[in-house]
Amino acid sequence: MPKQTIDIISNQEQRRLLHGRGICVIIPTYNNAGTIVDVVQRTLLQCDDVIVVCDGCTDDTLSLIKDIEGIQIVSYERNEGKGTALKRGFSKALEMGFSYAITLDADGQHYPEDIPVLLEANIKHPEALIVGQRKGLENMERSKGSKFANSFSNFWFCVQTGHYLGDTQTGYRLYPLKKLRGLSFLTSRYEAELELLVFSSWHGVKLISEPVNVFYPPREERVSHFRPGLDFTRISILNTCLCVLAIVYGLPLAIFRFLATTFRTFHCAFWFCVVSLLVMKPIAWLQLILHRKDDDKSSGVRSIIHKSAVFIMKFIGIPGVKYSVENDGGEDFTKPALIISNHQSYLDLMILLSQTEKLVVLTNDWVWNSPFFGSVIRHAEYYPVSDGIEKIMPNLTDLVRRGYSIAIYPESTRSEDMRIQRFHKGAFYIAEQLKLDILPLVVYGAGQVMPKKSKLVHSGSVLLEIGKRIDFDTYSRVGTPKEVASWFRKWYIEKLRIKIY
Repeated sequence: MPKQTIDIISNQEQRRLLHGRGICVIIPTYNNAGTIVDVVQRTLLQCDDVIVVCDGCTDDTLSLIKDIEGIQIVSYERNEGKGTALKRGFSKALEMGFSYAITLDADGQHYPEDIPVLLEANIKHPEALIVGQRKGLENMERSKGSKFANSFSNFWFCVQTGHYLGDTQTGYRLYPLKKLRGLSFLTSRYEAELELLVFSSWHGVKLISEPVNVFYPPREERVSHFRPGLDFTRISILNTCLCVLAIVYGLPLAIFRFLATTFRTFHCAFWFCVVSLLVMKPIAWLQLILHRKDDDKSSGVRSIIHKSAVFIMKFIGIPGVKYSVENDGGEDFTKPALIISNHQSYLDLMILLSQTEKLVVLTNDWVWNSPFFGSVIRHAEYYPVSDGIEKIMPNLTDLVRRGYSIAIYPESTRSEDMRIQRFHKGAFYIAEQLKLDILPLVVYGAGQVMPKKSKLVHSGSVLLEIGKRIDFDTYSRVGTPKEVASWFRKWYIEKLRIKIY
C-alpha cells in the first residue's frame, strides 16, 4: 500500500475518533487576519468539528472565514477578551453536544498537526485537562516580558495548587467541558486561562502535560495584544485573589476530597469483609450442608455468589461512583457462551458476577486461594487456569451441558494504565473446542476508580457494556485460536479508543 494512502487512512481514522469521542476544536481570534485562514484550514485537515470565536474583530477576519465550509462561527461586535471568547466557545460546544474542546491560538503559534498528541492523551486520561507544553521555549526568541510572565505564572500556580506545570501560559489545551464547573471566570482577558487551570486543579481535575511544537515568527511579523504594564497588573491582582482563595476555598476542597476518598476506601473494605466473611461464606457453607446432591450444592453456591455481587453493586454501591450497564442487544445469558472481558480493576469480577448466576469463572491462583472467598468459589466449580486447559476441559464440558457460561479474562493480568495487553489464546481454544458463542463485555472506568497498585478508591464512573454474541461459525472463519485472540484484542482496543462515558 502506498505511503500516501496510509497517511490518508490514518488521518480519516483520527477525525473519526475525534468526532466519536465528542472532541471539537475552538479557535478564539482577535484581529488575526494574516494567519486565521491558514490556521483554520490546517485545523480542518485534522478535525471535522471546528468553532471559530471572533472576539469583536475590527479587521478582515470575519469576512475571510465566513465562506470556509465546515466551521461554526461565534461572532460579536465588542472585544471582550480571550476569557470571554473561551467561555462563549465552550458554551457553543456544549450546546452542540461536545464533551471536550481543544483550544488553539489563531496567530499561527500552535500547530494543528499536534492535535493527535492531545487526542492520544485524552484516550489515556479521559477525565483530565490536557496542557500542551510548548517545546524549546528556552531557545525561542522571546521578549523578556514574555519569559518572565511564563515563569511568574508557573511559580504562582504551584503555590496556589501544590502542583507544578512547566507551561501554564500555553493556550493549546484539551478541556473536559463537563468538569469546568460553570465557566464563571474572575477575569475576562487572557489570564482567564490560568484561572481555568487553578480552579480545575482545586476541583480535583487531573492535569496532564504533553509536549507540542510552537512557532514564533520573526519579531516584526508577530501580532501581539499583550500590554506589559496593564496586563502584568491584571495578572498580579488575579494571583493575589487566587492566593487568598487557595486558603479559604482550594485547601478546604482538597481536605474534603481526601476525607471523601478515605471514607470511600473504608466503605468498600468494610462491606467487602462483611459480605465475603459474614454473609456469603456462612450461607454458602450452610447451603453445602443442607443439600445432598453435588449439582444442587454447587448451583446454590453460585446463586449466593451472584446475589452477593448484586447486593454490593446495586444496593451498597460506592459513594461518589456512578455504575451503569448498557445491554443494547438484550442479552439474558440463558444460552451458554464463552464470556470475555477486559481487565481493569478488582471491581471487574464483582461486576461480572452480578450479571447472572448461570456462570462459572476461570480464575487466577490468588483468587482460588483467597482466605476471604477461596473456599466458596472452589465449591462453586470455578477453576484456576494454572491447572491447564486440557485438565479442566472435561469439567467445563459438563458445565456447558448443564447450561452454564464460562467467563475468562484473556489478558490474565491488568495493566497500570488500562491499556489492553496481549490476549492469550487459551480462552479462544476453549470456545473452539466447546463450539461456544463468544460474548464480549467491555468495562470502562473501573481502573480509574480502583487503579492498580493504589490502596485508595476514587470517585468516577464505571460502565459495563454487554456486547453482541459472535457465533462459532463467524469467529472460526477468522482463523486459529491465536488469530481469534489477536482479532478480539484489536476489537477491544478500538472500543476503548472511541467510547466516552
